[in-house]
Amino acid sequence: MASVKVDCVVKARALIGEGPVWEESERSLLFVDIYGRKIHRWHPDTDQTQSMETGNMVGFAVPRRSGGYVAGIGRSIVAVDWSARTTTSMAEVDEDKGNTRLNDGKVDPYGRLFAGTMAIEERPAELERHQGSLYSVTSDLTVTKHLDKVDISNGMDWSLDHRTFFYIDSLALTIDAFDYDSDSGLIGNRRVVYRMEEGEGLPDGMAIDVKGHLWVACYNGGRVINIDPAVGVRLQTVSLPVKKTTSCCFGGPDYCDLYVTSASLGLNESERRDQPLAGSIFKVSGLGVKGRPAQSFSG
Repeated sequence: MASVKVDCVVKARALIGEGPVWEESERSLLFVDIYGRKIHRWHPDTDQTQSMETGNMVGFAVPRRSGGYVAGIGRSIVAVDWSARTTTSMAEVDEDKGNTRLNDGKVDPYGRLFAGTMAIEERPAELERHQGSLYSVTSDLTVTKHLDKVDISNGMDWSLDHRTFFYIDSLALTIDAFDYDSDSGLIGNRRVVYRMEEGEGLPDGMAIDVKGHLWVACYNGGRVINIDPAVGVRLQTVSLPVKKTTSCCFGGPDYCDLYVTSASLGLNESERRDQPLAGSIFKVSGLGVKGRPAQSFSG
């Protein structure tokens, strides 16, 4: 077992830090602050963070093949011109609802964007149930709805052979798998691969490693858990010095570091004193496993 080390690398004080993506071309970490309404880009080499205001809640930002990013802002999928700090709307979701927003998003191995929605929260993790959906957006901006009646659409990733889609609806307290049809981008045959245990909190964002094991950030659990989805077993737990761990991604040299985002929104005064690093970004090293590069949206 490698010796695992956890370092705070960005004292971001994010309200809800989320959606970390390692961008190899820029050697940087992209992440969002949902309630802070910002997209951030941190460069480890210089320890500089560049930021962009989004004007509304931003659930995710992911790289785009043609340059810049694609982000989920409010209920809009938008193209982001980073150098100009401007956005252009590409597609709308949940047009029949007034109370939802985009949350987590990720690009599949073929360049399709998957993104989910949830009801806008009254307080952190307190919201109207079953208001969310899961969508995909193809390169020609065709929007497909895959799931409805979702509570909090959250982490997702694809198996190494691209035949399984892993998905988290946080309040279900499970990590689920679907068969994935790479030609059509459709999902089916839903099943549970892991049920959260007492004290693990809510499953939130997720990443997969080169062994096909899942790394799941546990909101209110102060940890990232490593799951073997083939047998539904937790292999490892990494504890962090903050309770509201939100998401994770592999990055850095050879993708051997795990970056973890966190939130500070909803902490009371004594919790803030106990967790001065809440809302920061952490780097977990020494896991002895590597991740995979992020995919870019083809649209």
